[in-house]
Amino acid sequence: MLAHLAELAPPARSVPPLEITLPGSDRLVLPFTSHFKSDPVDCSTSNTFELDLSLMFDADDALREYAQTGGPGLEADGRIQIGYIYATIRFESLMHPGYTSVECWAATSRMSRLFARSANIRKVFTDLTADSGGVCCLFDTGDGAPEQVCWLNGEPTQETVSGPLFPDWRALVATWPDPEE
Repeated sequence: MLAHLAELAPPARSVPPLEITLPGSDRLVLPFTSHFKSDPVDCSTSNTFELDLSLMFDADDALREYAQTGGPGLEADGRIQIGYIYATIRFESLMHPGYTSVECWAATSRMSRLFARSANIRKVFTDLTADSGGVCCLFDTGDGAPEQVCWLNGEPTQETVSGPLFPDWRALVATWPDPEE
């Protein structure tokens, strides 16, 4: 998932790349920072690390409006750079310790409202989940509304947690395949 995420980084960077040692000692170099620094991060003995992301999104109406009202400008290729987006990677998810979770959130309230309005932002995170073999993509608007399930077990969906199909987190997690399989 992290390699797919790196593909969405802006082509030009003003900070050095970030070297990460993952559990199992695999190494990965990412075009992001952690705690706004590029110092190497060793996750071989940790269950969690944090990233500061800047990502490129194809412009849709919500992103164009954001750009016109003080956000970053539209690039020549029709994309808009949005950052900082904060990410917490948990190698043992709080929802199910057999899974890894990547939790991303907007840095400001204005960005959160943009995330809620932009179909392309939702699509990027859903596609990241699908392309990396993730079992579930949740979208939380942060406004107290139920979380939306955008991807589940290989299929796009539009269900909600606290809805009829998933009355709670346990019901959602119960649909995930056994991570040992």
